[in-house]
Amino acid sequence: MELSIDRLTKQYGRKIAVDCVSTVLRSGVYGLLGENGAGKTTLMRMLCAILEPTSGEVFLDGREVTSMGGDYRDLLGYLPQDFGYYPNYTAKEFLLYMAALKGIPRDVAGSRTKELLEVVGLSESASKKIKTFSGGMKQRVGIAQALLNEPKLLILDEPTAGLDPKERVRFRNMISDYAAGRIVILSTHIVSDIEAIADEVLLMKKGKLVSQGTVSALTKGAEGKVWELTVPQTETKSWQDKAAVANLRHEGEQVVLRILAEEKPAEGAVSCEATLEDLYLQSFRE
Repeated sequence: MELSIDRLTKQYGRKIAVDCVSTVLRSGVYGLLGENGAGKTTLMRMLCAILEPTSGEVFLDGREVTSMGGDYRDLLGYLPQDFGYYPNYTAKEFLLYMAALKGIPRDVAGSRTKELLEVVGLSESASKKIKTFSGGMKQRVGIAQALLNEPKLLILDEPTAGLDPKERVRFRNMISDYAAGRIVILSTHIVSDIEAIADEVLLMKKGKLVSQGTVSALTKGAEGKVWELTVPQTETKSWQDKAAVANLRHEGEQVVLRILAEEKPAEGAVSCEATLEDLYLQSFRE
């Protein structure tokens, strides 16, 4: 399976939301990283054929997706950042309703709904109204509806928003298993989720795709630029004012600073292995 994105662009007046993005994605999990306003959601909506691009095209296995019509929708699963639901429906009723909209036969829909409620940990809440659910439970309903038609292309916009750590681990394991032979694209601000499951990371900045590669390949770009420095607590503020401090932790009367710098920031600073979060902060630290 291959998704080819060719010079995809979306412009609103003078503002370019997505700027000539081109890449080829094959089976696996792709993490989309970028600041708010980087164009991630706009790109995902164009990939779902919900939003018409100003220019450029998207191809799935050589076929232009808008020309595929219903055939493309049958292969697609999508969780928007704020998915719509009916608060007075139970979780089971909502999934059965969504299955009907997707044209899934009733007998298949019933078994698939039961299976997915179990997968997302909502079996015991299947008959409860969605309006009584916590934010994390609602998000799990959204994930389940995106998986109803067993899509070959799964696009998830902030899927882990509202999930607690245990739920996030469940989600990551589920997506890792699901991605075999499929393409999964997910956008999230929780860098550790992408670091844990993404086969490749796509870094977007101001509408452009600025980097793409494995986590290990991309973090090499931050090697030699991440340092730990232990300073007295009284010096913490001055260091935060003059350097890019990614993290700090207190150890008694001392503070250990994680600093992003092209060169050794001070005598006693120790070079550290770079993480995806370091790369992210380095890319957007201005």
